[in-house]
Formats: sequence, structure tokens, C-alpha cells
Amino acid sequence: MRAIRTRRRKAAALATAVVLAGLATPSLTAAPATATTAAHTATPTATTTDYDSTYYEDAIGKTGTSLKSSLHTIISDQTKLSYSALWDALKDTDEDPADTGNVILVYSGVSRSKSLNGGDTGDWNREHVWAKSHGGFGTSTGPGTDLHHLRPEDVRVNGVRGNKDFDNGGSAVSNGGGSLTDSDSFEPRDAVKGDVARMIFYMAVRYEGGDGWADLEVNGSVGNGSSPYIGRLSVLKAWSDEDPPDAFEERRNQVIYDAYQHNRNPFVDHPEWVESIW
Repeated sequence: MRAIRTRRRKAAALATAVVLAGLATPSLTAAPATATTAAHTATPTATTTDYDSTYYEDAIGKTGTSLKSSLHTIISDQTKLSYSALWDALKDTDEDPADTGNVILVYSGVSRSKSLNGGDTGDWNREHVWAKSHGGFGTSTGPGTDLHHLRPEDVRVNGVRGNKDFDNGGSAVSNGGGSLTDSDSFEPRDAVKGDVARMIFYMAVRYEGGDGWADLEVNGSVGNGSSPYIGRLSVLKAWSDEDPPDAFEERRNQVIYDAYQHNRNPFVDHPEWVESIW
């Protein structure tokens, strides 16, 4: 598998370069959404990438459960990082293009010095967008250290998000960049709603319960607690559609692929695959 991936990466590298720029009732036992091959009423326009004939070769043309299964196999071939290694990795993946000494905080949108990483007020820390208690993986190497869903965030704002599911509505989060929260959900600022959704969808495809970790799934509920589910599916799908990948998100995906994990978030490359699977 490693040799195949190396050939794919070499082929892909010749074809592309990184472009830099600038309500269901809550239930603890709610069933996850199920992938389906059924046709949808609205299908997003298909995109093409330089990786379609290499990295995504085995997924192109598939839909529903077949697509999800193929993508799981593809993206599960990755290099895993330790939890401590995330500090330096995040300083690279989330670098502010306007100030290379800073990182952009995911929910608040603040540009903050890379050196202010830690656990004190005014610092930024490592936010698990798929809350680590949803599936019980903590900070262990694997889902607990997967860069595709870990982002820098202000310590206090991170604490406000906690392990809440995602949904619309709530009261403004102080210094949260327009984020909202209530007792059981969190709504990030508009500019990263799609980013958040695509990170969640990545996790639901990458971790299917076959490697010693829980089978992570997106469902239609909030208040999922410690169950390996995160919602709300309909809202996350809408966010992905309304906020397509931008240059920052695309660069981040590329840096993770080139320099760290050597796998990609397929929903950044092909956002229409969200509708194909869910």
C-alpha cells in the first residue's frame, strides 16, 4: 500500500502545486445517519481535481455506501502523529497567510502569535472539532491526533464549545468571531461553517470501527454526549453547501497531505461527495 501511495503522490505532484491565498429531540442513543445510494433532489456540481486519476482513482464514479467504503480505504492509509507533535504541525497548517508568525483561530477568526500556544488565558490550544468525548478516543494517537479535525482555538472559546454538537442558533460567544452557543449546541462563525462540516464528514468516513476505535457517525440529533455520534446532519450538510472550500482550507488539506499525514480530506477536494454519501 505504501508503494502504491508513493507512486500516486509522485504522479500527483507533477500535476499540481499548492496554491496559497490570503429539530429532532436530543437523544443519547439516537441512531446514526445511514449512507445511501438513492438519488437526491439536488446534486451539487461535480468537481475534478489533479488527484482523481491517482489518489482517488478507486472512488471516482461511485456513490453512497460504495463511495464511502472506497474513501475509507483510501484515507486510512496515513502517517499518525503524536499529541505533542500537533503543536508544531498546527503552526504550519493554520498559518496566517498575512502574518507567518501567527495562526488563525478556527472559531474566533483571530490571528494570534504561534508562540502563544498553551493552556492559559490568552493562549490558543488544540481544538478537537469532532469532540474527543464523542467516541471516547481522547488524545490517543489516531482520531485524537488526526490533523484533519484539529485546529487552533482560543483556550476560553474552546472551553465554551466543549463537546457540544453543531446546530444553528444560540447566544453570541464572547470574542467568538460571531459564533453562537446554547445548552446543547455550537454554531461557528459563517466563514468556517463549511470547514467544520467537512472535518466532521472526514471523521465519519475515516473512523469506521475497524481499527480499535469507535465507529464515528453523523446523525440528526444534538445532545449526543459520549456516544460516537455528532449532529446535526441536516445543518452540517447545509453549512458545507453554503460555505464551499476556500484557499485557506485547500492549502491546509495540501500541507497535511504533503508534510504530515499523507492523506487528504476528500470533502475539501470533492464537496459534492457529501450529498453523494449522506
